[in-house]
Amino acid sequence: MYSEDDINSAVDAGALSAEAAASFRSYMTKVRELPRGSEENVRLINSFNDIFVSIGIVILLIAVGAIGQAIAGVVAPPIDWLGLNGEMTEEAMAQNLSQQQLHDAVSMAFAGLLVAASAWPLSEFFTRKRRMALPSILLLLAFVGGAFFAVLGTGMALAVDGNARVGALMISLAALIAAGVAYLHWRRFMVPITVAAGTAGIAGTVIALLLAAIGPDNINENVVFPLVFVAGLAVFAFAMRWDISDRDRTTRRSDVAFWLHLLAAPMIAHPVFAMLGVTGGDNPGLGAAFGVLAVYVVFGLFALAIDRRALLVSALAYVLFALTFLFREFGAVELNFALTALVIGSALLSLSAFWQPIRRGIVGALPEHVQAKLPATEDPALTAAATV
Repeated sequence: MYSEDDINSAVDAGALSAEAAASFRSYMTKVRELPRGSEENVRLINSFNDIFVSIGIVILLIAVGAIGQAIAGVVAPPIDWLGLNGEMTEEAMAQNLSQQQLHDAVSMAFAGLLVAASAWPLSEFFTRKRRMALPSILLLLAFVGGAFFAVLGTGMALAVDGNARVGALMISLAALIAAGVAYLHWRRFMVPITVAAGTAGIAGTVIALLLAAIGPDNINENVVFPLVFVAGLAVFAFAMRWDISDRDRTTRRSDVAFWLHLLAAPMIAHPVFAMLGVTGGDNPGLGAAFGVLAVYVVFGLFALAIDRRALLVSALAYVLFALTFLFREFGAVELNFALTALVIGSALLSLSAFWQPIRRGIVGALPEHVQAKLPATEDPALTAAATV
C-alpha cells in the first residue's frame, strides 16, 4: 500500500510525473466511486514486516522498562510488606508508605527515561531510514510517553507526601515536557501522529494547571468534563486548520488532521454524553436516550460536512447503549441487543454506501464561503476531464 506521501515523494524525486500521479488518483476515484480524499487513507501497515518489527519493538521496550525498574529498586528499595512486623506505630507506617511511594516514583522515572532514550535511535532506523508505518507510530508513542512518565516520576519523587495540588502541577509539567519532545520528534521524523501527541500534551498541561488553580476540594465531574469539552473543541479547530490547508488531501497535512480529529472526537463526545447521564452505568431515562440519538445525528451532519468519520466512531458506544435501553423499554427485551446491532449496522453501511450523495446535499446547503474551506464533493481531476 502506498500513501499520498509516498506518491508525492516519487513526484519530487522525478520517479513519477505530476500528470501521472494525478491520473492515478483520478483512476482510483473512478474505480472506487469515491474521491481519494474521502477515503481518509491512513497507512498503518506496509507489509507483514511492519507487524514483525512492531512485535520486536514492543518486547524490547518492555524489557528496557523492566531494567529501569530494576535499577530504581537499587536506588530506592521497595518496602517488603510481607516481612514487616504486623504491629507498627503510625509514624513507622507513614515512613514505610513514603518509602514505597518514592520507589514507585523512581521506578516510573527510570523506566520512562530508558524507554524514551531507546525509542529515539530506533526511530532513526525504522522511521527515518526504513519509513515503516506501524513501528513509527509505536516508537513515537514510546518516546513521548516515556518522556512524560520520566518527568512525572521525577516530580513525584521530589514531592513525596505532597498534596493533590502539587500532583496536578507535576502532571502539567510532565505534559508540557511531553509536548516539547513531541515537537522535537516532529522536526526530525515528521510522523503525522506526532502533532496529535504534542497537542494532547498541551491540552493536558492547560487542564492540569486549571485543576491545580481550582483546588482538589472543588474538583468533580461537573468541573472536569467542561474543561475537557472545551479542550476538545480547541483541538477540533486546530485539526480543521490542517484540513483547510489541504482540501484535496494529497499531502502529509491531511494525515496530521486525521490524527487530530481522532484526538478531538472522544474529548468532545465523552463529556457531552456524560452530561446527558449515559456514562454512569445506570438507566439513562427516555429523555437522555433520545438526547443521545439527537446528538449523534448532529455529529453525523458535522462528520459529513467536514468529510471525517472520527466523531461517529467515538460516539458509537453511547448510541449502542441508548438504543439497547430504548428497545428494552419498549418491550423488545430478548432481542434488544440484536435489534440494536441491526439498526446501527444497517445505518452505518447505508451511510457509507451513500456518503457522497448525502454529503453533496449537506455541503451544497452551506454558504459558499464555508464550502470553499471544506473538501470538494467531487474529484477535481474527474470534473476537469468531464468538461473537456
